[in-house]
This record gives sequence, structure tokens and C-alpha cells, in this order.
Amino acid sequence: MIRFHLCTISFRHQLVSLPELATWAGATGFDGIELWGVHARHLLQQPGLDGRWLKSQGLAIPMVSDYLPLDGSEQEAIHYTRELCRLARHWQAPKLRTFAGHQGSAELDQRQRQARTRRLQTLTRCVADEGLTLVVETHPGTLADTVDSTLTLLTDVDHPALGINFDVLHVWEAGADPKLALQQMAPWVRHFHFKNIRHRDQLGVFAPANVYSPAGSRQGMVPVLDGACDYRPLLDTLAGWHQSQTHPAPLDISLEWFGPDSYRVLCSDLHQLRQNVRQNHPQSQALAVCQ
Repeated sequence: MIRFHLCTISFRHQLVSLPELATWAGATGFDGIELWGVHARHLLQQPGLDGRWLKSQGLAIPMVSDYLPLDGSEQEAIHYTRELCRLARHWQAPKLRTFAGHQGSAELDQRQRQARTRRLQTLTRCVADEGLTLVVETHPGTLADTVDSTLTLLTDVDHPALGINFDVLHVWEAGADPKLALQQMAPWVRHFHFKNIRHRDQLGVFAPANVYSPAGSRQGMVPVLDGACDYRPLLDTLAGWHQSQTHPAPLDISLEWFGPDSYRVLCSDLHQLRQNVRQNHPQSQALAVCQ
């Protein structure tokens, strides 16, 4: 089963309640909602809103997306991770997403890389102790900024509770073919992020500081199937790959839209992606994870 999810970060600068968003998501055909960590924390203050409630709406929280510290105090990092695990359990989310630090692989010497790898290994064990999975996002400016560096990181940590959030556009941004990169990372992929850009030279618009800013540029952000990164070969691979497995786990895909007019774009993207999968593989129903 392929499951599509929206991300609450798409509505980071809009005044939308979770009940409103859940009603719209269900009516539109989404399978779940990926919760941004800051949203998940503040929603704790609203009684009755939790994973059980969301499941009663026919939706799930596949993942809480946050940022674990890979430097600084180890005790503080462990405490932060345990609190994030508590948050995930509240929302019945099986996965936590993080970045692999905030420096690119080429910026770190061997000693620095080893220190961040050890920290990630420690935090992965904390997450595993809670029965959850930690996923590192493929992202520029982190230790998962290239296919080779990501694979090295996964091999060095060497823990079954560590996986990958395969951000297709960022893999493509690094110069890799997403379809081939997926084949290399397949054993670790637990989630996907889909987004796109009109031209490669506009990729800087996805820099976190720009994305988080209400005044940031959104120029070049386009629907998933309309951009410079061609998703169709990957979609065909995912649908066929999913059908070929004897007991396939759901493939979780989050549509990570950062631009304006979120409702319209997300609705259109969802319907186009489902139609694309159905046309190429009539028995497929949706998109989600490779385990």
C-alpha cells in the first residue's frame, strides 16, 4: 500500500487548527499528517488531540519531524530525544525525523565526522529503546548530503532502528539519479518527501532559513510533477517494487509543499500522483515506505 501524507509545515504561516486540517485531509484523500515537531509540542496543550483522536478521523501520524542535536552536551541531547519520543507516542507516530547535523560532509574532518556519527548512534539507541524508528533526511548541509556520505553514515551507525527519509529533490540536487540512489539506499528507506523546483538554479529557495521565514522567497516552487526533477521514473519504480514484495510494508510519502495556496496545490498533487500510479500499475492504491 502506498500512503500519501500532507505536512503541517506547509501551513506554518497560516492560522489553521489541526481539526480543520484533519477534516480537509480526510475529505481530500490523504492517508495521514506528518507533524512538524514545534506543532506537535504546542498541540499537547489541547486536550483530546492525540494519535487516538486522529485515528478516529481515519488518519494517522506517520512521523514527527524535528531536529536532534548532534553536537553540544550529550546529556541534553539524550533528554531532548527522550522528550521527542514521548511526543511521538502521544501522537502514535512510529517514526522520528531528524537532520544529520547542520554541516555538510565536505566541511567536516574525520574527527568531527566520527563525533557526530557516535552521537547519532547514541540517539538512535534512545529511540530504539522506545520502540520507534529514527530517520535521517537526505538534505544539503548535513552528513546526508550525498549518496556516498549517507551510505557511510548508515553503515557506521549500524543500527536497525536508523533509516532514511528519502527526500527525492535533495538527492537530485546532489547530482544523483533518484531512481539509482533509491536502489542503493533501499534497505534503509523508511519514508519519502516529495517536492519540486522549476529550475535547478532556484534550489536555494529551499534553504531552511528561507523556508521558515514568512517573508522568504517562494519563487520557483512548483507542483511535484511540474518541475525540473522528473518523478515519473521513480513513481514507476516504487509502484512496481511495492507490488513485487511478498509482504510489503506501506510506502509512506509526504508532500512537502512550502509555497503559497497550500490547499489547492496539495489537492492537485495528490490526485495527479494517485492517477499516475494507477495508470502505470492499476492494482496500486497509494504510496509510502521501503523496509
